[in-house]
Amino acid sequence: MAIAQMILSFLVAIVILVTIHEFGHFYVARKCGVKVLRFSIGFGRVLYSWHDKQGTEYALAAIPLGGYVKMLDEREGAVPEGERHRSFNGKSVWQRMAIVVAGPVANFILAILLFWGLMLPGTRDLVPIIGDVSPDSIAAHAGLEEGQEILSVDGEPTPTRQAFYQQLLRRLGESGTMHFAVKYPESNMTYESEVILDRWLQGVEEPDPLSGLGLTLFIPPLDPVASLVTPGSPADKAGMLAGDRVISADGHNIDTGESWINYVKQRPDQLMNVEVERDGRVISLTMTPEKVTENGETFGRVGMAVQAQAWPEEMVREFHYSPGAALLAGVDKTWETAGFVLVSVKKLLFGEISTKNLSGPISIAKVAGSSVESGWKSFIGFLALLSIFLGVFNLLPIPVLDGGHLLYFLIEAIKGSPVSEKIQMAGYQVGLFLVVGLSVLAFYNDIMRL
Repeated sequence: MAIAQMILSFLVAIVILVTIHEFGHFYVARKCGVKVLRFSIGFGRVLYSWHDKQGTEYALAAIPLGGYVKMLDEREGAVPEGERHRSFNGKSVWQRMAIVVAGPVANFILAILLFWGLMLPGTRDLVPIIGDVSPDSIAAHAGLEEGQEILSVDGEPTPTRQAFYQQLLRRLGESGTMHFAVKYPESNMTYESEVILDRWLQGVEEPDPLSGLGLTLFIPPLDPVASLVTPGSPADKAGMLAGDRVISADGHNIDTGESWINYVKQRPDQLMNVEVERDGRVISLTMTPEKVTENGETFGRVGMAVQAQAWPEEMVREFHYSPGAALLAGVDKTWETAGFVLVSVKKLLFGEISTKNLSGPISIAKVAGSSVESGWKSFIGFLALLSIFLGVFNLLPIPVLDGGHLLYFLIEAIKGSPVSEKIQMAGYQVGLFLVVGLSVLAFYNDIMRL
């Protein structure tokens, strides 16, 4: 069921994004007077199709991993004399540029509208409060301390953990000075600090900026209270119920969920005498953690989830928007994300980020499935981010992509004549090689992660 949900959510996301992208091309082509022959969602054998009054065929094809808009074009076949004015290549260079750019623009508009919908009811996020700082780490050298709130990084405000994390991601692979502004709880005093980076986490696969800094963000301690007991698990067989509070294990006091988890992990296949509090009574249980081996590590597990404490109110930040402000926030979010994608592409090209971090369809499908499990808001947010990535990627100046066509048309607009067919064909071959190569590399990375 999980795999089926993952595949289905991935296909739904791809179909939505491709449809919006191709509709952008289609809509502007129609507005420019170009005859559209086919609007296809998917490639390969046509499963179902129909025609409108203007003769355009709308098709659903067997491989739903893309789509295309086929327009009347003299470069692809003979065009009757009476319809040449409706061909794509018969339009001005500015009209052709508008048609080409309309696909990525449609993806950006979709992202803006999705973010707008998410922000209308208001948003909540956690304040970036430092939980712990590792000795002799970048964070320690910067003078960061437990309990401080991180106000900004490199002058950019970080009112939420997401904003803080995004600012750290922007510095991956770089050298130079990183600036922090922090404050202590219940204080209005701001303190400035900085640290020198030297190719920070450059070439690291799946880099974690927080651990790279040597800090963790505050998380409320866990309660040693069973929030869930897995049927058939050692805890279930011992008689533990949801709501039981662990008091002691083998005579050792258990005061936090973390201490209980660590105690169990260190005792695979070892009998434990456990005391729990239930409805004001103390009950003695015996259980033996099962031995589990994951990623080369062996530990004990009893099949019980502990309960998380509620977040303190002062550590949750709420944002409320009017419809207009929510729309502007959606525009800002889309702009910032598009810029971040471009910066990431630059870092990949210059070796500041490892190519092992490229993700392909399997990774995207896994994220799509996870976002669905987290709720519809999470899936919509994922859809918005993927739409931005699709828009930015298609605008890269690589022949075979929309950005490559734009580049050719821009050169044509400047020099007053089209780029020669020979140069265009050579560019398409290079572009196809690059796109296929990146796709193969991303798919290989997916397989290796599995």
